[in-house]
Amino acid sequence: METYSIGDLSRATGVKATTIRFYEAEGLLPTASRTAGGHRVYDLAHLDRLGFIRHARQLGFGMEDIRELLRLADAAPEAPCEGADAIARRHLAAVRERLARLRSLEAELERMTYCHNGRVAECRVIEVLTDAAHGHCADPTHGGPDR
Repeated sequence: METYSIGDLSRATGVKATTIRFYEAEGLLPTASRTAGGHRVYDLAHLDRLGFIRHARQLGFGMEDIRELLRLADAAPEAPCEGADAIARRHLAAVRERLARLRSLEAELERMTYCHNGRVAECRVIEVLTDAAHGHCADPTHGGPDR
C-alpha cells in the first residue's frame, strides 16, 4: 500500500500542508495514521478525497456544500443523485447571478472610463464616483436605499 507524508500529499495534489491539516481538523479528510515518530501518514484514499475537495473548491463550492457532497458519497453511493444534483444546481444559479452582476459591473466601468477631458476637475471617473445619489450610474442596482 502506497503511503504519503504530508509533504508528498501536498506536492501530489497542489494543496498546501496547512490546508490539508485544516481539512483534516474540519472532518473533510479522514484523520491520518501516525508513525512512531508522530508524523502523519496518508494513503491513496486520502489522495483521492483531497483531489475531490480541491476540484470542488476550484469550482467554487463552499465548505458546507463540499461536506454534504462527501456525506452523500460516503453514506449512500448507490442512492439516487438528486441531493448532489440539487447542490450543483444551487451553485450554478449562484454563479450565474454573480456573472450577471460582473457583466453589469463591467458595463458600468466601461461606460465611466471613457474620460478624455484631460483634467481631473472634468474627469468622468471622478464625476461618477463622487455622485453619492448615483445619478450618473446606468446600473439600477447601484445606489442608495431608494434604488
